[in-house]
Amino acid sequence: MSTQSLKQELTALILNAKDLASLDEARVAALGKKGRITDLMKSLGTMDAESRKTFGAEVNILKDDIATLIAQQEDALKRQEMDARLSRETIDISLPPRNVKKGSIHPISQTMEELITIFADMGFTVAEGPDIEDDFHNFTALNFPEGHPAREMHDTFYFPSGHLLRTHTSTVQVRTMMTQKPPIRIICMGRTYRSDYDMTHTPMFHQMEGLVIDDHTTMSHLKACLMDFVRSFFNIADLNVRFRPSFFPFTEPSAEMDIGCSRKNGELKLGVGDDWLEILGCGMVHPNVLKNCGIDPDQYQGFAFGMGIERIAMLKYGIPDLRTFFESDTRWLSHYGFDPLNRPNRAIKIS
Repeated sequence: MSTQSLKQELTALILNAKDLASLDEARVAALGKKGRITDLMKSLGTMDAESRKTFGAEVNILKDDIATLIAQQEDALKRQEMDARLSRETIDISLPPRNVKKGSIHPISQTMEELITIFADMGFTVAEGPDIEDDFHNFTALNFPEGHPAREMHDTFYFPSGHLLRTHTSTVQVRTMMTQKPPIRIICMGRTYRSDYDMTHTPMFHQMEGLVIDDHTTMSHLKACLMDFVRSFFNIADLNVRFRPSFFPFTEPSAEMDIGCSRKNGELKLGVGDDWLEILGCGMVHPNVLKNCGIDPDQYQGFAFGMGIERIAMLKYGIPDLRTFFESDTRWLSHYGFDPLNRPNRAIKIS
């Protein structure tokens, strides 16, 4: 048989191999110890020198061509096999069709974001300060006299160094007034600490306070600001409010703000009825506080207000016990928490 005819035969055998096992059989049939090309190589010994030279060159070319074709077919079959394997072994990375526990937004985080959004619409910015404070920033600068009950050990957590855990976020107001010139319009929020624990008090809780300092702010601005806030936060456009005279060392005059409610049949409802519920404390910043912070009270005045974040969250979202906010009970959080992708509307817009 001529080398050309054998090449055609072996080429067809190789190309018809549909897998690596069949291709290996074709390789053995062509190049193995008893293969067709090997037989031709063995026959060279029976030829004369001239014929052996000519035919030997043809056989070597045939051997190289067939070896190259086998290598190409092997690469093609390996790619084909890998594609088939990848097709068979695909992994479904979509979410499994079963109920999976997911995280929730804590009511405190939700409420703080709502507060920031509401007061940002009024031009307030957020200020921050340390949880560990000294006596000056926590009491003296805020006009607390020596011997005031709030300074006592049974109300305040003290360190041996004389420092303390802040009892209110008013310390952030002091630090802001001492480092920033008027006009000032800030809110500050964060953890505060007092030695108390019952259904409506915990040793650690969150507070939000607001401060405005400029040369023209009056009590009427304070009332308008807080009326807009409570109506927006509780989503009740006609929510009744009232201001009662009160006393705080750091404001003068001072007031407690109440919102209208009903307590009929033991159920608290906001915005209806003829009863009242205290919601926050407020007042005009005391001149002594301005002096202590390096601000001239003859040129500037302003107002401040403060509220417990847990308290307003409890009122808005119907949470009965303050202590449950900090018990890390996943069942509680599943019930009162908020879906990160489906959170409630912030509030109504008050013009």
